[in-house]
Amino acid sequence: MHLSVEAHPAATFSIQATGRNADLVAALDRNLILDTYRSVLREAEKKITPLQLTIHNEIPLGMGCGSSAAALLAGVALADHFGHLNLGDQGIVAEASRLEGHPDNVAACWYGGFTTSVQTAEAVDVATFPGNPSWELILALQPTSLATKEARALLPDTYSRADAVFNIQRSALLVAAFAQNRLDLLRTATQDRIHQPYRAVACPLLAQLLPLASEPEIASVTLSGAGPSVLLFLAETTTFLEAETRLRQILSSEVELLSLRIAGGVQKAVLTTP
Repeated sequence: MHLSVEAHPAATFSIQATGRNADLVAALDRNLILDTYRSVLREAEKKITPLQLTIHNEIPLGMGCGSSAAALLAGVALADHFGHLNLGDQGIVAEASRLEGHPDNVAACWYGGFTTSVQTAEAVDVATFPGNPSWELILALQPTSLATKEARALLPDTYSRADAVFNIQRSALLVAAFAQNRLDLLRTATQDRIHQPYRAVACPLLAQLLPLASEPEIASVTLSGAGPSVLLFLAETTTFLEAETRLRQILSSEVELLSLRIAGGVQKAVLTTP
């Protein structure tokens, strides 16, 4: 899934949007891309050039798919270009991470593939590699969204040592699974005791789909981000059509199923007028 933004200097701000949630994406008020663009330029004490934006959005809003991270990165990248800030990739990710409050989503969105990141006092440390683009995934979308603030409020303040150890072990295994192209390890590596049990009450698809993790056709089932969407990795020999047929046996027709693959990172181009 991608967010595509084409920008040109203009007399006033305007947005033409297509794709998912086009009406919200095209709104000038409380628009995260424009608000970020103006905020970054204002803080850098640079001129704010009005822009004509053409946006095509494929990322569902409020579904745990990183839509806010993509919007923040777009706003920072536009400010970097039109404000001549010379941030570069690291600077853009660092600024978007500061605005987001953590680098998890923005680093993954910018670099693509399998990306891990840590916010230090000085910078954002990132390690990334492409992952296997042949792995097939399904994203299950419920009709209603879940605000990240609400999803975070469902989490406890403390965890037991056993639960912390459980997740740390599986986080390490998850990195190894992607690095070694071990799809067979994902079933164990995506098991969780830190957030899914607490967020399940607001993410009804999880309870419906999690039992499928034990079936040989499915490699893993997990919440996408903070939810409410659910992400399924398919076993190597399972096709999207086969998996969709199985899922339709237990899901209502209101649930949307998207076929996905691991994507690469951002692509930038400077347009020139002939």
